[in-house]
Amino acid sequence: MLVLLLASLDQTIVSTALPTIVGDLGGLNHLSWVVTAYLLASTVSGPLYGKLGDQYGRKTLLQSAIVIFLIGSVLCGISQNMTELIAFRALQGLGGGGLMVLTMAVLGDIFSPRERGRYQGYFGAVFGVSTVVGPLLGGFFVDNLSWRWIFYVNLPIGAIALTVIAIAFHARTDHVRHHIDYLGAAVLAAGLSAIVLFSSLGGTTYAWGSTPIVLMIVAGVGLLVLFPFVERRAAEPILPLELFHNRVFVVTSAIGFIVGLALFGAITYLPLYLQVVKGHSPTSSGLTLVPLMAGLLVTSILSGQLISRYGRYKPFPIIGTAIMAVGVFLLSRLTVETPMWKTIVAMVILGLGLGLVMQVLVLAAQNAVEHRLLGVATSGATVFRGIGGSIGVAAFGAIFANRLRTELAARFPAGVHIPPQANPEIVKHLPAAIRTPYIEAFAAALQPVFLTATGIIVLAFLLTWLLREVPLRQTSAGEGAAETAPQREPIADGVAPVQQP
Repeated sequence: MLVLLLASLDQTIVSTALPTIVGDLGGLNHLSWVVTAYLLASTVSGPLYGKLGDQYGRKTLLQSAIVIFLIGSVLCGISQNMTELIAFRALQGLGGGGLMVLTMAVLGDIFSPRERGRYQGYFGAVFGVSTVVGPLLGGFFVDNLSWRWIFYVNLPIGAIALTVIAIAFHARTDHVRHHIDYLGAAVLAAGLSAIVLFSSLGGTTYAWGSTPIVLMIVAGVGLLVLFPFVERRAAEPILPLELFHNRVFVVTSAIGFIVGLALFGAITYLPLYLQVVKGHSPTSSGLTLVPLMAGLLVTSILSGQLISRYGRYKPFPIIGTAIMAVGVFLLSRLTVETPMWKTIVAMVILGLGLGLVMQVLVLAAQNAVEHRLLGVATSGATVFRGIGGSIGVAAFGAIFANRLRTELAARFPAGVHIPPQANPEIVKHLPAAIRTPYIEAFAAALQPVFLTATGIIVLAFLLTWLLREVPLRQTSAGEGAAETAPQREPIADGVAPVQQP
């Protein structure tokens, strides 16, 4: 839970400070990269952490991931330009990729799927608390110290987590010689990276039909097509192909990909609306995000308790994606004149839906596979959500940047000086004749971002009906009785729960 706090706090604390970081370091066109670099690095490293954890145990691997994450945090804090910040965010993401995957896999080692619903609810509560505290801390640091402290704050939390893990985490002893699938890891990472670079740079840095963009998409698709052939020849594949014969894993991965694409892409731009359009300070915009996190906190804990009590999980992602679609659609209606209570209602609805989806998808994927595949199933479930988030942030960044140029051109005649950076302080002090049309253009450019996200979440809602309900086992994944292959009948609910040490 400490590790999850570390990972989730970093994701949320950055969002509030993004406008100020861009105003300080420059590069509005590279705004999405501050998020994309972290998401991409954590996503492509996730499968490797999952596989190595299955092979060698998770303690040393988790400690290594924390150390890499903390080194990246320090370097982010001392960055002097946007290029350095993006590069160090990628290093931070290489550590962050192990934090989420290994934490959820450890949870699967300790508790049975039936019990796991309750504990994943607690983990969801930690995520909810960190997402409430994160924007507030981010706003406080920006207003009173410096945005650099949003990265330095990771150091004491990481030190505590390392100490607790060293004392309380009892690693298994495993002297079996394993083969690491380096080629598969390289092909998967390169393919995913090329796809994200295509979506991020296309239409902004390069024209869609330019040679670099065409080469990126061809390389990305080609490498991902090659990946299954590489895995067939691997002694111990990094992402075993048998996972893709498991319907539950395939459906949860597809839903996670789509939800990540819509959610990360849309939420990245919500602080921009609050600070640039509404003129809120970073601290104030952080407070305004609290309702979204509160909604997530309530339904995450509630769904975990209900899953543990009744052993059913399918209704939650169906209801959750439907509620999320309503919330994001309401965000697409935001304008300069929209009263804050309507914005808060939309965020609460989005948070309520989100709390019913994210943790449940991981639980369903873990429950559907053997224990030997627990780590790779966990990483697979999270990697698709992460790559969806990477593509979403990049794609929505392109939509926003292109629409903003169009809106500004429609409102200002040629030759009028428009601030090159969306620094809230600069915008606040613009003459009224320029500020009013500028923030109107800004708000109008955000609307297609949220509207596109709504349509994507509706697609996720349709997919949730294909999720097959497998009764949740009442024995822990580590017990031999629970070593149930995906193609065999799941253990019935009548199995006695395992006694926890």
